[in-house]
Amino acid sequence: MTVSLIAFAVLLALVFLRVPIAFAMALVGGLGFALLRGIAPSGAMVGNAVFETGLNYSLSVVPLFIFMGNVLAGSGIAHGLFAAADRLFGRMRGGLAMATVLSCGGFSAVCGSSLATAATMSKVAMPSMRRFGYSDSLATGSIAAGGTLGILIPPSVVMIIFGLLTEADIGKLFLAGILPGLIGIIGYLIAVVVAVRRRPDLAPPVSDVTPMSRRDVIGVVSVLALFAFIMIGIYGGLFTPIEAAGMGAAAALLIALTTGGLNRSSLWTAFVDSATASAMIFAIIIGAEIFGNFITFAGLPSALSDLIEQMGLGPWSVLLVIVLIYLLLGCVLESLSMILLTVPVFYPLVISLDFGVAALQDPDAILIWFAVIVVVVTEISLITPPIGMNVFVLRSVLPDVPLKTIFRGVYPFWFADIARLAIIIAVPWLSLVLTG
Repeated sequence: MTVSLIAFAVLLALVFLRVPIAFAMALVGGLGFALLRGIAPSGAMVGNAVFETGLNYSLSVVPLFIFMGNVLAGSGIAHGLFAAADRLFGRMRGGLAMATVLSCGGFSAVCGSSLATAATMSKVAMPSMRRFGYSDSLATGSIAAGGTLGILIPPSVVMIIFGLLTEADIGKLFLAGILPGLIGIIGYLIAVVVAVRRRPDLAPPVSDVTPMSRRDVIGVVSVLALFAFIMIGIYGGLFTPIEAAGMGAAAALLIALTTGGLNRSSLWTAFVDSATASAMIFAIIIGAEIFGNFITFAGLPSALSDLIEQMGLGPWSVLLVIVLIYLLLGCVLESLSMILLTVPVFYPLVISLDFGVAALQDPDAILIWFAVIVVVVTEISLITPPIGMNVFVLRSVLPDVPLKTIFRGVYPFWFADIARLAIIIAVPWLSLVLTG
């Protein structure tokens, strides 16, 4: 236990020294394993982690879903979603911010990546909101928060990785994320309404509704058709969730080419961006695998279970402590790294607990419910200072907007997420009703 805690402290120190998280995890895990077992076993463990991760067929979904999102972004389909959402909310105060949230939810339903959603919608929504007099804080806050929906609404890359880590049914994980994702959209819409009522200067009283062009209509129909194709294919038994990534990427490419929204330059950009993002994710997965092997060998999971048993905490108290740990880690760690580091430690503990709720009598149900909780907490971490990956993505796309302005804009959405998290914990049925 002591060795593991020292390793976590060293890891956090390296993160604060701006060492890339993937390299920091691999370094601490490799050296720690060498101290416990020796250099040769540590080298073998590191080599196996790299080899097995690189050849893991299930992880092929990562570059494929990312490529699908980049193709949709490069083809201009996201603009059609924004125009359609604007038709619904454009006549309301703060309507463009609400349209941004709704279009982020729609785009994330076929993208699966929060960072890609935030980057894409910033290019689509930010110019319109600035043109109509929206404050930068509300505009960037709605984009950053709306982008977090990409890791919950299916298909979700993070849900797939959670399923691979825990051997949970990925199809059921996808279904479990639908209702919490819709609740998240509703909560964000309410957050916009409350924000503009408290501070009317954040948004103009009304704005002109952006007319939908024929291409916008095609974009909306294309996104709905692609989402239906993926979900029907998975739950109709036509292909597995792993194969759905390839089918979705091919369908997105076909749609983009058919609608004429994809040219040679944007296709090349989609390939390069997908390769770059995939390489980063695989590096993080390999680093987390090395670090996870070390802390498992050091006995942290069993030591943690023994400690909680000695403290005499009830199941709900244990879950609350885990959620608080996630919220604290989310302030300093990138979301994917956090999941890869913590899920192997926490999920065996959670499924062993008896929460005294009829819906949670089955360990598989507890695991699915816990997955939704973890993903929602991870969403919160994406907009939590000082890291807030979605905030930094927006900062890179909009360099003229200060970080403090973006963080100030996400506060209403952060509180909405906390409320949603409390509802999901208190009412497990919301995460389980669609899983059958």
